[in-house]
Amino acid sequence: MAGADGSAPGKAPAAVVDAKAAVRYLRLNDAAMPGSAERIVINGTSGGGALVSILGASGNSAEYDPYLAAIGAAGIDAKGRSTLRDDVFAVNAYCPITDLGNADIAYEWLYNVLGTRDAVGSNPSPAAAKEIAAKFAAYENSLGLRNPDGSRLTAATLLAAVKKEVVASAETYLKADPAHTIPPLGGTFQITSQGTTKSYVNDWIDVDAATGKVRSVDMTKYLAFVATQATLKTTPAFDAVGVDGNTTSGTETDLFGPPSQKYLNYTEYSWDHNDVAGDGSGLDDTGLTWDQYTAKKSTTVDDQAHLIDPMDFIGTRADTAPNWYVRHGTRDRDTAFTVSVNLDRALAADPQVKNLDYQLAWNQPHAGNYDVPEAMAWIAEAVRKAGDPLAARHER
Repeated sequence: MAGADGSAPGKAPAAVVDAKAAVRYLRLNDAAMPGSAERIVINGTSGGGALVSILGASGNSAEYDPYLAAIGAAGIDAKGRSTLRDDVFAVNAYCPITDLGNADIAYEWLYNVLGTRDAVGSNPSPAAAKEIAAKFAAYENSLGLRNPDGSRLTAATLLAAVKKEVVASAETYLKADPAHTIPPLGGTFQITSQGTTKSYVNDWIDVDAATGKVRSVDMTKYLAFVATQATLKTTPAFDAVGVDGNTTSGTETDLFGPPSQKYLNYTEYSWDHNDVAGDGSGLDDTGLTWDQYTAKKSTTVDDQAHLIDPMDFIGTRADTAPNWYVRHGTRDRDTAFTVSVNLDRALAADPQVKNLDYQLAWNQPHAGNYDVPEAMAWIAEAVRKAGDPLAARHER
């Protein structure tokens, strides 16, 4: 979106800062409004899921204070110090498009490790896909995450972790309602998208209808199923503008850089492979590699990526929300399943998080709010367990 003056306003972390300002406004006016600012619940889908995730993860982080001061947010004094809180009570995040600095490597790893792009005929840049995917293992291993059973979550164990989540999703779906069924092997899924219904052969999940238990999941065929019913994204998937002459893609590249530029590449691969002359981004225009550019104190694109990434704040001194409800559809190809799995495992390791409900939602695409009664019941129970903050206030 262009400003009236031709600038490109709203660059990261503007949306996060605005959301924090809204939370602070609620706290400032807590006594004048019904309810309690101690029970703020935030909900978002896709980019909104990413926004509520970073807002929920980075509560009261001083890193945002200069940005809050710049927009005149409530709760920032004349010396730029915070006098109000911006942590929240609960997060409902659906298919969050988050961890953008690593989203491209996660996407290419997931859809190349078992040859998915080639299998579905959606690999227009195989060399680039291979180069990007190769960086994922080191990143994943660096996170130091663990699965619920205590085992390490690494690139070597990640597919098995995703498989377990898919199995749990199917079994949860079957258990929820006796009318729920999953096609037998060789049967067909009937999937409706934008008013059109198509049939897809079930060649990947074998379910015992009598017990509601999953016998097996073929991950190679499962990922091919996901990539067939919704075409895979480009390579790169998220930081695509400026690469291979692309100047029109609607990817996330335009979130980054100064307001004076339409976009700025924010990942190493796209920066070093930018070939659009004169766009002010990349090695071609700056003469600097990604490492050289981000090493300069005057550059901020790496700070922008950091300030919208919940993975950088979970488990730190920031006040992470204690309650999380995270959903990511089993048919969602808009971001890698690894992104939400990593978010879940990081939250599970944060002692501030007391209530975490993460699921791959059965047979859901890139969407949200398909389980409103269940989500509302979860919120109600979280509020009930936390007790009445107004009563606590009156007791003081």
